[in-house]
Amino acid sequence: MINVAPAIVILGQNSVIVARKIISVLPGATLYGLAGRTSGVDVSFTNFGETLRELFAQGTPLIGICAAGILIRTLAPLLSDKQQEPPVLAVAEDGSAVVPLLGGLGGVNDLARRIAEVLDVKPAITTTGYLRLGTTLLSPPPGYHLANPDDAKKFISDVLAGAQVKLEGIAPWLSDSKLPIDPKGDLTIQVTERLVTPTANCLVYHPATIAIAINDTIDNPVALIQQLLVDAALEKTSVAGIFAPITAATNPTIHAVASALGVPARFFTPNQLESLLSQGYSPAQAAAIAATGTSFLSSSSADVAIAIAPQPIDPNAIGQPRGRLAIIGTGPGGAQWMSPEVKEILKSATDLVGYKTYLDLIGSLADGKQRHESDNREEEARAKMALDLAASGRYVAVVSSGDPGIYAMATAVFEVCDRYAKPEWDSIDIHVAPGISAMQAAAAAIGAPLGHDFCAISLSDILKPWSAIAQRITAAAEADFVIAFYNPVSKERTWQLAEARNILLRHRTPDTPVVLARNLGRPGQTVKAIALDQLTPASADMRTIILIGSTKTRTIKRSDGNLWVYTPRRYIE
Repeated sequence: MINVAPAIVILGQNSVIVARKIISVLPGATLYGLAGRTSGVDVSFTNFGETLRELFAQGTPLIGICAAGILIRTLAPLLSDKQQEPPVLAVAEDGSAVVPLLGGLGGVNDLARRIAEVLDVKPAITTTGYLRLGTTLLSPPPGYHLANPDDAKKFISDVLAGAQVKLEGIAPWLSDSKLPIDPKGDLTIQVTERLVTPTANCLVYHPATIAIAINDTIDNPVALIQQLLVDAALEKTSVAGIFAPITAATNPTIHAVASALGVPARFFTPNQLESLLSQGYSPAQAAAIAATGTSFLSSSSADVAIAIAPQPIDPNAIGQPRGRLAIIGTGPGGAQWMSPEVKEILKSATDLVGYKTYLDLIGSLADGKQRHESDNREEEARAKMALDLAASGRYVAVVSSGDPGIYAMATAVFEVCDRYAKPEWDSIDIHVAPGISAMQAAAAAIGAPLGHDFCAISLSDILKPWSAIAQRITAAAEADFVIAFYNPVSKERTWQLAEARNILLRHRTPDTPVVLARNLGRPGQTVKAIALDQLTPASADMRTIILIGSTKTRTIKRSDGNLWVYTPRRYIE
């Protein structure tokens, strides 16, 4: 079972198409590309060997779209313990071959089959046990855990030598395989969620059939749950998930137990539990029964219930996860200004909400996501949509350019939360991921005009009256701040910038440096400096950020005719 998202490593642009096909069946996979030879990748690298060895040492499954030999030679110095090594596969550049190389105990053959299926080829699996038995006993499918892998090597050898196997318990992946199953077999495979002591001639698999439901805060939750499992003679590796009503999604107790057991936490809406609650079950009991589809409660109280399903359960198909809403800033434009945190969020998110122009800026990171586009002025409707999606258990990324907390969507989301306060939004995990703001990018492009005290003022009077804007410009000018003007001009608003200039000229000299930065990080980027008295509405649009110098801001003429603009840190009277 693959628990870590794989890394797909390519050395040339021709491999991108095959890589994208593979990513379509491996959500969360990261595409690594050789710098200078690839574009549109998630991570660029310059040293193939160092990158590959670092990922391998971290336990990351590796899919190299390259020759098998280069993968083997690169990783050879690290090969020591096959029990711990992650899956490693080689895929031909044209997708015509999928060759599992390492990680037989980590699910490499199953991974190879998934990749081969999407590429419409047959995987080059050479593992004798897999070919003859039709399954890999050392690498059970999702939903099963092998309790005694150290005994498996001799067990498999004995089976391949002709020994018969007695199967105790239910596991279709075993009963439907080519295993020589015989009720009188000398070897035994036991499938059970009960605590048992494995032996050399008995492989024990624990199925994920146990659901633990928690309703309210309890003292020492991890220790309590572990003791309940011991008292009921149940194996903790058979726990499939922690379940609860959605109203408890913010309860740290539930997430602490789930983390300690290494399983997901899932939640039920009131409608999903209504029938069971009407029968007199407590919320915890109702959640345990709903998760397993059985009324058999192995251990139960009002706050904690343990139920066992007849077959392994997939927690990802039950209830919903706690909804997540990330409000991200992609920076002014280019991908080089997007933070690693934002890239990770975009890779993991299920839904993207935002203005179409901003969604287009994130490029291939939007692949495979549900896009919810809207007009740039529909901020409240966009925030409501994002919150409703997250409340249903989705992982939603609200995409802003620049920094989401500066005249952008972070404030819009919290305004909507405050104004409407829908109960279902209470369970959402909301996170703001910062980005490089337009004023930072503009300043960096021309020097350091924000090198001393500065402020930001939006010239849009759609959400606040012009009188307030004028008052703030006056105060900032009197205080001698460098000022960043956002939203300076639109088709409907042209006079505001001229009026702002007039206010500033009462406190600044006509030759005060003004920086005009347009389309930062995007095609057609321009950054230039003019004098304050030259500033007109025709100088800017909504894609322009304007930096007004203070009385201390200086310019440095360069040999190429351009200027550096900076504001000294030290004031000398």
